[in-house]
Amino acid sequence: MTGGVDLMHLRAVLHPVDAPPTGPGWNHADLDGLLPDAPLREAAVLVGLVTRVEGWQVLLTRRTDALRHHAGQVSFPGGRVEPGDRDAIDAALRESHEEIGLVASQAAPIGFLDPLCTITGFRVLPLVAMVDPEFVPQPDPGEVAEVFEVPLAYLLDPANLNASQVDTILGRPIPGGRPRTVLEFVDRGNPRQRIWGATASILYNLRERIAAASGTP
Repeated sequence: MTGGVDLMHLRAVLHPVDAPPTGPGWNHADLDGLLPDAPLREAAVLVGLVTRVEGWQVLLTRRTDALRHHAGQVSFPGGRVEPGDRDAIDAALRESHEEIGLVASQAAPIGFLDPLCTITGFRVLPLVAMVDPEFVPQPDPGEVAEVFEVPLAYLLDPANLNASQVDTILGRPIPGGRPRTVLEFVDRGNPRQRIWGATASILYNLRERIAAASGTP
């Protein structure tokens, strides 16, 4: 249990694994005018929780600097849903195996967070799962530079999340001059493990769902 959240309560605040959420991402309105005209592509990521003596930890990766997209950024393991995937769960677990060597038997899905839209044209469905504490990451060197853990309690503390306004996206001015809010967690002393953007937004959604269920701000 971490920060007053145990497995029973966590499961209660998530969408059931057999009933994934439908509809646009929870941030769809915030990206009005920024999303492509074509339908959003489906993607899934794994929000892995690891039980440690000091409390639950969240499993994160840092992308390699050589990638064409999102180079060097902190993210969850995951990617687009491929035609051969049965569903978002299958996609998240497949990508996790490809990127960090996690086999399906080492992850126990709990439920889904709300879908998230990205300016790159994806509708991302985050799958929350308990990860075997004995799991030893084997990152794909072509995609993942490192795998690390961050305390869930730190990520659930509102004092550790900052919001800033930006007027450019991917180096280009935002259409209409409307500023956009970008979330970023306070620096933990390692600038290469900067948690911001879509990853921070997914963790914010987790915090908000827990807070709403417990009646806390």
